[in-house]
Amino acid sequence: MSRRKFCLIGIDGLIIDRALRSGSAPNLSAFIERGHLAAMTMEVPTISGPGWSSILTGATHAEHNVFDNTFHGHTLRANADLLSRAYFADQSVTSYVASGWPPLADPAGPGPVISPRLDQQNAGVHKVIVRDGELYGYRRADSEVADISQLYLSQGGPDASFVYLGEVDEAGHVYGGASAEYLMAVTRVDEHLGTLLHAIASRAAREDEDWLVGITTDHGHLDEGGHGGGEDVVRSSFFAVARSVGGDPGTEPQPAEAWSAEGVSLSESMRPEQIAAYLLEHLA
Repeated sequence: MSRRKFCLIGIDGLIIDRALRSGSAPNLSAFIERGHLAAMTMEVPTISGPGWSSILTGATHAEHNVFDNTFHGHTLRANADLLSRAYFADQSVTSYVASGWPPLADPAGPGPVISPRLDQQNAGVHKVIVRDGELYGYRRADSEVADISQLYLSQGGPDASFVYLGEVDEAGHVYGGASAEYLMAVTRVDEHLGTLLHAIASRAAREDEDWLVGITTDHGHLDEGGHGGGEDVVRSSFFAVARSVGGDPGTEPQPAEAWSAEGVSLSESMRPEQIAAYLLEHLA
């Protein structure tokens, strides 16, 4: 039986409708066409700290007590992240997280949302990659995250993974969600997405594995830039899923054949706190 694995890819600040309509995200569009797409509405405040905390732990804002990016007073230790939950359920599970926004995975900063699990890191079963997009810019951080993740997902083949890409959000803040610069950032991040999807699908075929990939965002952006309130464009999110299953080890899949909705079911709408359980079910 093919070993089951999942990878969640987070694209911060993505206005999904604008990305798809503009043609700026061909890899994301192709993935959605071959898989399933659910609409999702984020809780207010529409800020990265609480948004990603809900997506990654399965807890509401009131439950994880994250309401801004300071994480002051959070209860994340009582709300385990999806990678930790996968390991707690089965100690043979290996996991991986890579992020250019330090609060998601860096134990030295606020949070982190993804537990560092130092014992598992020392044992080689949990890998943490952190870059600082706030300090060095997200174009650089995303490139490094994508390059490292391409290699690790392809060669290491972790059972449970989360990869975060942040340049789209940065462009939204600097130039606005209706700007040409925003769509240029979408295109660059979409290229990273294509690289990651190809690495996973190639491994699935080569190693005869069963991968479920989910793609989501934590919020959108106003035309003039910014988020945090209850406007439709900033509360609108999505969850896209598709599956790549190896059938002939040693073969290289064609891009159009790599991902499908076969064996995958998804409601037309979801809540952010449902994503973690949905992905974990694939491992069961």
